[in-house]
Amino acid sequence: MANTLQRLIIGDEPQAWRSAGFTVDDKYVVLGKTTVELVGTSGGRGILAWSLDGMAAEIDGLPTMIVPEHNRAAPQQHRNMVFAIDHVVVQTNDFGRTVPAFVDAGMDERRSRVFMAGGTERRQSFFWAGRVIVELVGPSVAADGPPHAEFWGLALVSANLEIASTELGGSLSEPKDAVQPGRKIATLNTRDLDISVPIAFMSPHVANLGDPV
Repeated sequence: MANTLQRLIIGDEPQAWRSAGFTVDDKYVVLGKTTVELVGTSGGRGILAWSLDGMAAEIDGLPTMIVPEHNRAAPQQHRNMVFAIDHVVVQTNDFGRTVPAFVDAGMDERRSRVFMAGGTERRQSFFWAGRVIVELVGPSVAADGPPHAEFWGLALVSANLEIASTELGGSLSEPKDAVQPGRKIATLNTRDLDISVPIAFMSPHVANLGDPV
Protein backbone atom coordinates (compact mmCIF):
# COMPACT_ATOMS: atom_id res chain seq x y z
CA MET A 1 0.00 0.00 0.00
CA ALA A 2 1.18 3.55 -0.73
CA ASN A 3 3.02 5.37 2.07
CA THR A 4 3.05 2.25 4.27
CA LEU A 5 4.68 2.92 7.62
CA GLN A 6 7.73 0.65 7.47
CA ARG A 7 9.87 1.75 10.39
CA LEU A 8 9.78 3.85 13.56
CA ILE A 9 13.10 4.82 15.12
CA ILE A 10 12.67 5.31 18.88
CA GLY A 11 15.19 6.48 21.48
CA ASP A 12 14.56 3.76 24.06
CA GLU A 13 16.48 0.77 25.38
CA PRO A 14 15.21 -2.66 24.26
CA GLN A 15 14.84 -3.86 27.87
CA ALA A 16 12.30 -1.13 28.60
CA TRP A 17 10.01 -2.51 25.90
CA ARG A 18 10.56 -6.08 27.05
CA SER A 19 9.34 -4.98 30.48
CA ALA A 20 6.16 -3.72 28.78
CA GLY A 21 5.40 -7.17 27.37
CA PHE A 22 6.90 -6.81 23.90
CA THR A 23 9.02 -9.46 22.22
CA VAL A 24 12.25 -7.72 21.20
CA ASP A 25 14.59 -9.39 18.68
CA ASP A 26 17.93 -7.69 19.36
CA LYS A 27 16.58 -4.12 19.07
CA TYR A 28 13.56 -4.74 16.84
CA VAL A 29 9.86 -5.02 17.69
CA VAL A 30 7.60 -6.15 14.85
CA LEU A 31 4.06 -4.73 14.95
CA GLY A 32 2.06 -5.71 11.88
CA LYS A 33 3.77 -4.24 8.80
CA THR A 34 5.92 -1.89 10.90
CA THR A 35 9.26 -2.50 12.60
CA VAL A 36 10.05 -0.47 15.70
CA GLU A 37 13.81 0.00 16.01
CA LEU A 38 14.99 0.77 19.55
CA VAL A 39 18.28 2.64 19.20
CA GLY A 40 19.01 3.43 22.85
CA THR A 41 18.95 6.75 24.64
CA SER A 42 22.24 8.38 23.70
CA GLY A 43 20.89 10.03 20.54
CA GLY A 44 17.69 11.46 22.03
CA ARG A 45 14.37 10.16 23.31
CA GLY A 46 10.92 9.68 21.82
CA ILE A 47 10.14 8.93 18.18
CA LEU A 48 13.22 10.14 16.34
CA ALA A 49 12.22 9.34 12.74
CA TRP A 50 10.00 7.20 10.56
CA SER A 51 10.28 5.44 7.22
CA LEU A 52 7.37 5.50 4.76
CA ASP A 53 7.37 3.37 1.61
CA GLY A 54 8.28 5.50 -1.38
CA MET A 55 9.01 8.66 0.60
CA ALA A 56 12.41 10.19 1.31
CA ALA A 57 11.85 13.87 2.14
CA GLU A 58 10.79 15.08 5.57
CA ILE A 59 7.17 16.14 6.05
CA ASP A 60 6.88 19.53 7.78
CA GLY A 61 10.07 18.81 9.70
CA LEU A 62 9.29 15.20 10.62
CA PRO A 63 12.51 13.23 9.98
CA THR A 64 11.71 10.73 7.21
CA MET A 65 14.32 8.14 6.37
CA ILE A 66 14.99 5.43 3.83
CA VAL A 67 16.26 2.48 5.85
CA PRO A 68 17.26 -1.02 4.74
CA GLU A 69 14.72 -3.67 5.57
CA HIS A 70 15.67 -5.72 8.60
CA ASN A 71 15.63 -9.42 7.72
CA ARG A 72 13.23 -10.68 10.32
CA ALA A 73 11.14 -13.74 10.99
CA ALA A 74 7.37 -13.60 11.10
CA PRO A 75 6.08 -11.42 13.97
CA GLN A 76 6.21 -13.22 17.28
CA GLN A 77 3.51 -13.23 19.91
CA HIS A 78 3.84 -10.39 22.40
CA ARG A 79 2.87 -11.04 26.02
CA ASN A 80 0.76 -7.88 25.97
CA MET A 81 -1.19 -9.25 22.97
CA VAL A 82 -0.30 -6.23 20.81
CA PHE A 83 -0.30 -7.10 17.10
CA ALA A 84 -0.41 -3.78 15.20
CA ILE A 85 -0.10 -0.02 15.37
CA ASP A 86 -3.46 1.72 15.33
CA HIS A 87 -2.19 5.26 14.96
CA VAL A 88 0.81 7.54 15.28
CA VAL A 89 0.08 10.89 16.92
CA VAL A 90 1.76 13.98 15.47
CA GLN A 91 1.47 17.46 16.99
CA THR A 92 1.39 20.75 15.11
CA ASN A 93 0.82 24.35 16.10
CA ASP A 94 -0.30 25.28 12.58
CA PHE A 95 -2.66 23.11 10.55
CA GLY A 96 -2.40 25.57 7.67
CA ARG A 97 1.27 24.64 7.37
CA THR A 98 1.24 20.94 8.22
CA VAL A 99 -1.81 19.66 6.33
CA PRO A 100 -0.56 20.93 2.93
CA ALA A 101 2.83 19.35 3.69
CA PHE A 102 1.15 15.97 4.22
CA VAL A 103 -0.98 16.37 1.09
CA ASP A 104 2.06 17.36 -0.99
CA ALA A 105 3.73 14.16 0.24
CA GLY A 106 0.81 12.14 -1.17
CA MET A 107 -1.11 11.57 2.07
CA ASP A 108 -4.72 12.64 1.67
CA GLU A 109 -6.57 14.19 4.59
CA ARG A 110 -9.37 11.68 5.14
CA ARG A 111 -11.24 13.32 8.01
CA SER A 112 -11.01 16.32 10.31
CA ARG A 113 -12.86 17.40 13.44
CA VAL A 114 -12.84 20.29 15.89
CA PHE A 115 -13.35 19.71 19.62
CA MET A 116 -12.90 21.46 22.95
CA ALA A 117 -10.18 20.44 25.43
CA GLY A 118 -9.36 22.41 28.58
CA GLY A 119 -11.35 25.36 27.32
CA THR A 120 -9.36 25.52 24.08
CA GLU A 121 -10.68 24.69 20.62
CA ARG A 122 -8.53 21.97 19.09
CA ARG A 123 -8.49 20.08 15.81
CA GLN A 124 -7.68 16.58 14.66
CA SER A 125 -6.97 15.51 11.10
CA PHE A 126 -6.44 11.93 9.95
CA PHE A 127 -4.24 10.48 7.21
CA TRP A 128 -3.36 6.93 6.15
CA ALA A 129 0.15 5.46 6.20
CA GLY A 130 -0.75 2.08 4.76
CA ARG A 131 -3.00 0.52 7.42
CA VAL A 132 -1.73 2.85 10.13
CA ILE A 133 -3.56 6.08 10.89
CA VAL A 134 -1.57 9.28 11.32
CA GLU A 135 -3.48 11.50 13.74
CA LEU A 136 -2.51 15.16 13.51
CA VAL A 137 -3.57 17.21 16.53
CA GLY A 138 -3.15 20.80 17.71
CA PRO A 139 -4.94 24.13 18.19
CA SER A 140 -7.56 24.85 15.56
CA VAL A 141 -6.13 28.36 15.17
CA ALA A 142 -2.42 28.69 14.47
CA ALA A 143 -0.42 29.42 17.62
CA ASP A 144 3.15 30.18 18.62
CA GLY A 145 5.39 27.15 18.78
CA PRO A 146 7.98 25.19 16.84
CA PRO A 147 8.12 25.91 13.10
CA HIS A 148 7.47 22.26 12.27
CA ALA A 149 5.39 19.25 13.27
CA GLU A 150 6.58 16.87 16.00
CA PHE A 151 6.07 13.18 16.72
CA TRP A 152 4.20 12.60 19.98
CA GLY A 153 2.79 9.13 20.74
CA LEU A 154 1.41 5.77 19.67
CA ALA A 155 -1.83 3.84 19.98
CA LEU A 156 -1.34 0.09 19.60
CA VAL A 157 -3.92 -2.64 19.03
CA SER A 158 -4.05 -5.45 21.59
CA ALA A 159 -6.05 -8.58 20.85
CA ASN A 160 -7.06 -8.86 24.51
CA LEU A 161 -6.81 -5.98 26.99
CA GLU A 162 -7.68 -8.27 29.90
CA ILE A 163 -4.68 -10.48 29.20
CA ALA A 164 -2.52 -7.40 28.68
CA SER A 165 -3.64 -6.02 32.04
CA THR A 166 -2.88 -9.33 33.77
CA GLU A 167 0.59 -9.48 32.21
CA LEU A 168 1.47 -5.88 32.99
CA GLY A 169 -0.32 -5.42 36.32
CA GLY A 170 -0.22 -1.81 37.50
CA SER A 171 1.69 -0.71 34.40
CA LEU A 172 -1.56 -0.58 32.40
CA SER A 173 -4.54 1.54 33.38
CA GLU A 174 -8.09 0.24 33.65
CA PRO A 175 -9.62 0.06 30.15
CA LYS A 176 -12.31 2.64 29.37
CA ASP A 177 -14.53 3.41 26.40
CA ALA A 178 -12.61 4.85 23.44
CA VAL A 179 -13.91 7.54 21.11
CA GLN A 180 -14.52 4.91 18.43
CA PRO A 181 -17.76 3.00 19.15
CA GLY A 182 -17.29 -0.49 20.53
CA ARG A 183 -13.61 -0.08 21.40
CA LYS A 184 -11.73 0.17 24.70
CA ILE A 185 -8.51 2.01 25.50
CA ALA A 186 -5.94 1.73 28.30
CA THR A 187 -2.81 3.79 28.99
CA LEU A 188 0.62 2.31 29.53
CA ASN A 189 2.60 3.74 32.45
CA THR A 190 5.58 4.55 30.28
CA ARG A 191 7.30 6.77 32.84
CA ASP A 192 7.85 3.94 35.32
CA LEU A 193 8.94 1.64 32.47
CA ASP A 194 11.42 4.24 31.14
CA ILE A 195 9.70 4.33 27.75
CA SER A 196 9.89 7.81 26.25
CA VAL A 197 6.85 7.60 23.96
CA PRO A 198 3.30 7.97 25.33
CA ILE A 199 1.54 4.68 24.48
CA ALA A 200 -2.07 3.56 24.66
CA PHE A 201 -3.41 0.05 24.05
CA MET A 202 -6.71 -0.26 22.20
CA SER A 203 -9.04 -3.18 21.62
CA PRO A 204 -9.37 -4.31 17.97
CA HIS A 205 -11.40 -2.36 15.44
CA VAL A 206 -15.07 -3.23 15.17
CA ALA A 207 -15.81 -4.67 11.73
CA ASN A 208 -17.73 -2.68 9.14
CA LEU A 209 -17.15 0.74 10.71
CA GLY A 210 -14.68 1.83 8.05
CA ASP A 211 -11.51 1.30 10.07
CA PRO A 212 -8.64 -1.00 9.09
CA VAL A 213 -8.72 -4.52 10.51
